[in-house]
Amino acid sequence: MSVPGIPALYESTVRHVRAEPVRHSFAYRTYYWLVDLDDLPRPPWPLRALSGFRAADHGEGGAASTRADIDAYLAGHGVDLAGGRVLMLAHARVLGHVFNPLTVYWCHDDRGRLARVVAEVHNTYGGRHRYLLEVDERGRAEVDKDFHVSPFNGVEGRYRLGLPLPGDRLALTVALHRRGRPPFVASVRGLHRPATPGALLRLALRHPLAPLVGALRIRRQGIGLYLRGLRVHPPRAYDRGRRERTNRTR
Repeated sequence: MSVPGIPALYESTVRHVRAEPVRHSFAYRTYYWLVDLDDLPRPPWPLRALSGFRAADHGEGGAASTRADIDAYLAGHGVDLAGGRVLMLAHARVLGHVFNPLTVYWCHDDRGRLARVVAEVHNTYGGRHRYLLEVDERGRAEVDKDFHVSPFNGVEGRYRLGLPLPGDRLALTVALHRRGRPPFVASVRGLHRPATPGALLRLALRHPLAPLVGALRIRRQGIGLYLRGLRVHPPRAYDRGRRERTNRTR
């Protein structure tokens, strides 16, 4: 799939649907960036406070750049892109705030072929974890869950993911399947917007402090579910930290 202009913005709707033990769903509007890790955007000075990208916000957090971090991660699992392009979908820092429940990296080799997709998950406890995926031609993959995200889901089950490279539209799906139980489904649907200063300003005004507001909405929904009596699964010590392990598709 050709990508219509990088960097790009995607005005999006995030939706969570839970079928049991209580039926619950919620959705909120936000926007994401799709960026080339070798050519991160630098809008005019007044707008840079709305578009900060820092290596500390991803992966181990200590690399010189996010590109260096993802290359080191892939090399640790036997994958060499030989300088190929890496596209990242994520929230940028807005006035110093950022929270990325899901960051996706589409990693291409030096011939432009998609070599791997990396799904990076952040939880509200400060933990981070990456899943290294081999996707099919439609961007689909399956992987065992190996990281505590929601306080209402334990660390068991298997993810079925749809992570096609965005084009004119963004359409991502993460479904958690557990034996004999209906899935929990999260999705992101969005439309491409050129990353012009005007488009960025309009989206920032329409969705102010989007990463922070998104995190607050998730926490508010969690409080509501707790008050409805859902069992809380405490996170493991591992899931509170920033260490990473891979979980390959089988």
